[in-house]
Amino acid sequence: MDNLDLAKSAKLSIYKQIHQICFHGQGGYNWNTVYNMPVYLRNFIFNEIKQYNEEQNKQNNKSSTSTNTPNPKSPYKKPPSSTTLQNKKMQHVNYK
Repeated sequence: MDNLDLAKSAKLSIYKQIHQICFHGQGGYNWNTVYNMPVYLRNFIFNEIKQYNEEQNKQNNKSSTSTNTPNPKSPYKKPPSSTTLQNKKMQHVNYK
């Protein structure tokens, strides 16, 4: 990779970071503001948004796994399937 490729990849990285801040900042930042802010501040904001999203993902994963696991002591039973109900109806039919 030569210097020109490094410069292009660095620009692309900066543009992606600016996009992430503008997009995940939920309207709090516009492109021009983020592009012109000091690098240390842009990096700080980017890392804070990234950390916040990672924490939200952990909480969402934790809550989704806890709701998907059935409670063995639950008084509620799984409802019968439609084929089971149809079979039971057919058993009660008397053909004369």
